[in-house]
Amino acid sequence: MSDHATDAATETFVAHRNLLFTVAYEMLGSAADAEDVLQETWLRWVKVDLDQVRDQRAYLVRITTRQSLNRLRTMSRRKESYVGPWLPEPLLTAPDVAENVELAESLSVALMLVLETLSPTERAVFVLREVFDVGYDEIAAAVDKTPAAVRQIAHRARRHVDARRPRETVSARETQAALESFQRALETGEVQALLDVLAPEVVLVSDGGGVKQAARRPVIGADKVARFIVGGARKSGAVITVEPTVVNGNPALLVHVGGELDGILAARVEDARITGLYFVRNPEKLTRVESETALTLG
Repeated sequence: MSDHATDAATETFVAHRNLLFTVAYEMLGSAADAEDVLQETWLRWVKVDLDQVRDQRAYLVRITTRQSLNRLRTMSRRKESYVGPWLPEPLLTAPDVAENVELAESLSVALMLVLETLSPTERAVFVLREVFDVGYDEIAAAVDKTPAAVRQIAHRARRHVDARRPRETVSARETQAALESFQRALETGEVQALLDVLAPEVVLVSDGGGVKQAARRPVIGADKVARFIVGGARKSGAVITVEPTVVNGNPALLVHVGGELDGILAARVEDARITGLYFVRNPEKLTRVESETALTLG
């Protein structure tokens, strides 16, 4: 490829990079794997004769989707041997993403966990159609199916997700208010204050990846969750500080223990109370957030 062609390929790739990363991340739930997919996409893209490509954006999305599907199959084997519950790798997002309700919901940890229950092809079709409004013909080319088959898969995936997603869309402001109440309760260590903000059927899922201590199974019920949180805070014996952030398009909390980032806590809120808590402690999944936070502070 000539220098001119390489420059054109680079310009197009950079212009669509954010879109491609988000497609890969929503399919994989891992920023690290999404970056690897983008690298693989780039290596294939620079070998393409751009004069033969009618729609460059669609072509790049197709490559990214196919590479993500390949990666998904590899990741499913990794997850089979994963210690304890698996949660998506937290992704720091700009505050304005939270104002885009549809994008914020599609990136939310709660919905990402629902997407985990889809087959790889169903997930690809759902992400491309429901999140990015990609046409059925384009999706068909990306997943190697007929447009008619893609329509059926999209309908099946949408029905599956709708049956499991949060019943109502909650604004960023509501989620932030609930997390502020949770933060105050956590800082005082009062069980009753936690019970006041937790829904009776709340579920806590913690991901330590076998490296950090975490509950091997989801903790269910407000009383058990409150006592688990307060007990864990007391056991640490170190100073715990909590600060608000925006993760996966939604308000969340950075939890520091002894001055070091210990975990990221995301929440699912319904009727002003927390119905789901997702606590990522696995150090491998905190690396990206840690480096980006350090850059911001620097």
